[in-house]
Amino acid sequence: MHIAVVGLSHKTAPVEVREKLSVPETKMESAMQALCSYPHIEEVAILSTCNRMEIYLVATETEPGIREVSQFLSEHSQIPLHQLRQHLFVLLHQDAVMHLMRVAAGLDSLVLGEGQILAQVKNTHKLGQQHNGIGRLLNRLFKDAIAAGKRVRTETSIGTGAVSISSAAVELAQVKVQNLAACRVAIIGAGKMSCLLVKHLVSKGAGSISIVNRSPRRAEELANQFPEAQLELRPLSEMMAVIANSDLVFTSTSSTEPLLNRSKLEAALDPARSLMLFDISVPRNVAADANELENVQAFNVDDLKAVVAQNQESRRQMAMEAEVLLEEEVATFDMWWRSLDTVPTINCLRDKIETIREQELEKALSRLGSEFAEKHQAVIEALTRGIVNKILHDPMVQLRAQQDIEARHQAMQSLQMLFNLDTGKQFS
Repeated sequence: MHIAVVGLSHKTAPVEVREKLSVPETKMESAMQALCSYPHIEEVAILSTCNRMEIYLVATETEPGIREVSQFLSEHSQIPLHQLRQHLFVLLHQDAVMHLMRVAAGLDSLVLGEGQILAQVKNTHKLGQQHNGIGRLLNRLFKDAIAAGKRVRTETSIGTGAVSISSAAVELAQVKVQNLAACRVAIIGAGKMSCLLVKHLVSKGAGSISIVNRSPRRAEELANQFPEAQLELRPLSEMMAVIANSDLVFTSTSSTEPLLNRSKLEAALDPARSLMLFDISVPRNVAADANELENVQAFNVDDLKAVVAQNQESRRQMAMEAEVLLEEEVATFDMWWRSLDTVPTINCLRDKIETIREQELEKALSRLGSEFAEKHQAVIEALTRGIVNKILHDPMVQLRAQQDIEARHQAMQSLQMLFNLDTGKQFS
């Protein structure tokens, strides 16, 4: 049996291609059934996220199995195979194993070390089991990959530190004020960046958040995504009143001119109150002269980029450590995988020895006669079974543990020849 992965990701395909290959959960069962119906595919698992679509497979023959998966992807997406092929990557055997380990650890993500992908790998494993796509090999592979992902996050700090402008703004705010839950927060704007700001603020414990926006509909759409946050929605006409009553203000609008400057802030703010402004807009929403006020601290995108760059470099260092951990995990899986080669020989040897044991036991009991007590028969049964198990134990352990492929094959050939075994499998 051969392990492979065929797929595409944010590294190989634009979003307009990725979205055509996406498989929603509602169609996961039918997709797995279709894949498993191909003649060379034994097991399958589908990892479908916004940034990747990957099919992990166990094939009886590698090349035909890969062709069958590629054909499925073409039919599913309705993209001709000659067009789709330029976006696909194919990884075989150990490379496929390492790839899944790296994906689970967040090392292959758009944002290095992000944590969401591990939950998505877990869900892929669950769905694969639920819909009978995953068998013995992929079950072990996904379990090991999930454990590896957890290990990387436990033994390194790869998941910490903001790596986007919006998360950096919230992280910097938290460093400055220590306790976001005690702060009154305002966000000017209700676009995608504002949505990310709300997400990060809520995750850090911020409770009092006002959204100021020109369009009430956009503000309501944003608020509907965070029902637990109880966001207060205010019109743009009340912007200065909201800012005057806030401790932290984040600005993220598409305005081409500054919304806030020294004169506006000076007119609205109580000189005894301090205010922090985090402007994540380009062009800037906050004029440079805002920092001239003693009670105002303003940070712009350039200030936040330094935070992002520092955290990205830190994550890159963590990723190098994580790669070493994953090499260990791959080696452990590979040892188990290769040991499966020994199963037919071991089973055949055990069956032959067990047959001999049963035949010789039956002869001995027949000579002892019917008056021989049943409890004595049970003792002799246990005795002979124990002897067989002890004789077989060391050869089986040594055979499974042998990492050198050629040495293991030679050992299996020797067993076949010495015990006249017929495993139905040829070793070269």
